[in-house]
Amino acid sequence: MKARILEGTLAAAGIALMTVGISAHFRALAAPTSRATWGSEATPAAAAPRPTTFAIVDARVFDGTAVLERATVLVESGVIKAVGPGISVPKEVPVVNGYGKTLLPGLIDAHTHAFQDALERALVFGVTTEVDMFTDARFAADRRAEQKRGLVTSRADLVSAGTLATAPGGHGTEYGIPIPTLTRPDEAQAFVDARVAEGSDFIKIIYDDAASYGLKLPTLTRETMTALVAAAHQRGKLAVVHVSTGRAAREALAAGADGLAHIVADVPAGDELVALARQRGAFVIPTLTVIASTTGDTSVARALSVDPSLAIYVGSSERRSLDAEFPAPLKGTGGMLRARALVGALKAAAVPILAGTDAPNPGTAHGLSLHEELELLVGAGLSPIEALAAATSIPARTFGLSDRGRIAPGMRADLLMVDGDPTRAIAATRRIAAIWKGGVAVERKPALPEPAGARVNTNGLVSDFETDTATGFGFGWQISTDSMMGGASEAAMRVVQGGAQGSRRSLEVAGSIKPGSMYPWAGPMFFPGQQPMTPANLSRFATLAFWTKGDGGTYRVLAFASRLGRIPAEQRFVADPEWREVVMPLSGFGNGMDGSDLQGLLFSASAGQATFRLQIDDVRFR
Repeated sequence: MKARILEGTLAAAGIALMTVGISAHFRALAAPTSRATWGSEATPAAAAPRPTTFAIVDARVFDGTAVLERATVLVESGVIKAVGPGISVPKEVPVVNGYGKTLLPGLIDAHTHAFQDALERALVFGVTTEVDMFTDARFAADRRAEQKRGLVTSRADLVSAGTLATAPGGHGTEYGIPIPTLTRPDEAQAFVDARVAEGSDFIKIIYDDAASYGLKLPTLTRETMTALVAAAHQRGKLAVVHVSTGRAAREALAAGADGLAHIVADVPAGDELVALARQRGAFVIPTLTVIASTTGDTSVARALSVDPSLAIYVGSSERRSLDAEFPAPLKGTGGMLRARALVGALKAAAVPILAGTDAPNPGTAHGLSLHEELELLVGAGLSPIEALAAATSIPARTFGLSDRGRIAPGMRADLLMVDGDPTRAIAATRRIAAIWKGGVAVERKPALPEPAGARVNTNGLVSDFETDTATGFGFGWQISTDSMMGGASEAAMRVVQGGAQGSRRSLEVAGSIKPGSMYPWAGPMFFPGQQPMTPANLSRFATLAFWTKGDGGTYRVLAFASRLGRIPAEQRFVADPEWREVVMPLSGFGNGMDGSDLQGLLFSASAGQATFRLQIDDVRFR
């Protein structure tokens, strides 16, 4: 008799597990290591190519605010010397023909989370500066130091909040590394002073209990949030407040916040926060790209990876990220419609709108997603020119970047040239013809294909547990819990007497799911590759089968695969008091799962199981 299998879906726990890679990055940075361990493959500033002198002629020029239909831009040693029609170009200066093309300032993504090679990938798609809303402070300091020493041409520049301000256990603490938190208003000034000492360019504040996502997280009190805003201003720093509800947005604006990170999707366009934002002179970074992901409106994101102008530059991990969605309760609620309407109302009220993506969340990718954000902003009521300003001159002015965001004499030659006219059809930004960072041409290399998983020579048997936890192939079993992300859930496994179908032994797993993690999990995990999370090719098998019995609770099998990025897919089963066989089609995990790039299988208890106990036996692929 087959055990009852519940419908396969992307687990809510997947949102947390997607951050395992980010957590590993943070932990690596926190360890005392050589600088080579610290992140990306950036070329050191000292080795950067020298800025050049050249002219772009006969191009349509969007200068950050207005359009010149046919103009020349003269660049001298990486700095814009002259702009306009009829500019005289010295004979010895190389000329780039811009006829039929549009020249734009290098794009600025006003809301990202940068780590590893994020800045390198952003530059490939025309983003020359990222405004980071939370990363490891040492990573940010390293990038800033290189930028201060000289022009870095291999990646986008970084402007960063560094460590964000949040409550103990609040959003931002789920990445498995310790960060300073606050509980009282009188701690605000010391917190801000410490961030300024670390080099933070502005202060990011979390004021969000996650209720709009069906969760309940600790958050700062209104009084502490207000004190943080005042402390940031005391040190001459912008205070940007992360919100997800209209109430929180209004309270942040009333406290004097300079800007809001995220548009809210729970209020109508006529809400008073529009008037309050205008009255306070605040800016808003809507991040419609990630709102689309949380609400299931992902058609634009998925179109990016197959756009003929972009596809050869899109890496496999970026493609998977664009295909991913948040498994959030906002799907089908009309949240995206309300968010777009609110953006339109803010625009009509002349509230500054900045283009930001919140990359690398599900449904987003660094650099790529800013082209989606531009399209979504136009869909929300901005003109193409207004959307382009939201990604160039407006964020530059907002964050005090006086040397970029415009094409004007004295500005650094961060430039993006595209085929067509994005001032009329915004999707033309995707048709990238050339990129310059500080006057140095950027070489765009096609993305390399991801290597397939190593084919496994096996009859399919993983473990029958007759000889302890030995496996027929792969790295083996180990316990995985949410402790890597600040949780306190526990699990232990041991081989016990009595197995399925009269066999001698089976694997018993017992533990508890405890509060403390946004997405709790605990249980044994099998790695089919030679090392943990190394992909293995099991495509000749169609199903996963195992026998189980237990306490009657609902459990999950979470499948990790290269194609899934950081979000596992899941199928559920019930562990009845008597032995039953569970058979799960690999295709039931969805997202094209065929076993060819399987990285791991986690047998996990579910949220709400204060204690759990189950046995599994005869785990095999068929």
